Amino acid sequence: MGRYRGSITKLSRREGINLAETEKVQKYLDKRPYPPGQHGQRRGRGRPSDYSVRLREKQKLSRLYGMGEKQFRNLFTEASEVPGVTGTVFLQLLERRLDNVVFRMGFASTRRQARQFVGHGHILVNGQKVDVPSYRVKIGDEIVVAEGSRSMGFIQENMEAQKRRRVAPWVELNPETFTGTFARLPAREDLALPINENFIIEYYSR
Repeated sequence: MGRYRGSITKLSRREGINLAETEKVQKYLDKRPYPPGQHGQRRGRGRPSDYSVRLREKQKLSRLYGMGEKQFRNLFTEASEVPGVTGTVFLQLLERRLDNVVFRMGFASTRRQARQFVGHGHILVNGQKVDVPSYRVKIGDEIVVAEGSRSMGFIQENMEAQKRRRVAPWVELNPETFTGTFARLPAREDLALPINENFIIEYYSR
């Protein structure tokens, strides 16, 4: 399954959650809390089977982080082999993706935009350019917007907006210097994700 490149608002309506985690998409979902399409409002969400519930939960999480099936499943397999609570370990691995960390720090307004910034070489990790969105960030890593990229309109706007919001508690941010640090792994209670990861474990264990 390739990465979805269509309307994130339409996909959010289909999944019933704000996949972009932006105020704009949330307002649209509040206005139209039903699936897209000609019969979306009349059809509602029905009464899905147990399999369908678990599949949809897996789809929601993979789409939230913008990942294809093969990459997503491989990461789940890795998480299942690590000591600890599999669901929490899996979410922590997802959160350690560089594109996600860039999003969490507010350098990008969405994960999709964060992938573009990383891929275009606008982000440094510990002083070195990293252009791989799936790069795994470690505790203590310093994430910086490249000096030549700080004047970009999108990044300037994102930093101004971030000053009015609270940064995720597991990262530290200095918006004046376009610098952030991945301070610790997030605990499950830190992650306000509308996801039941146990359904995903059950889906892959079937």
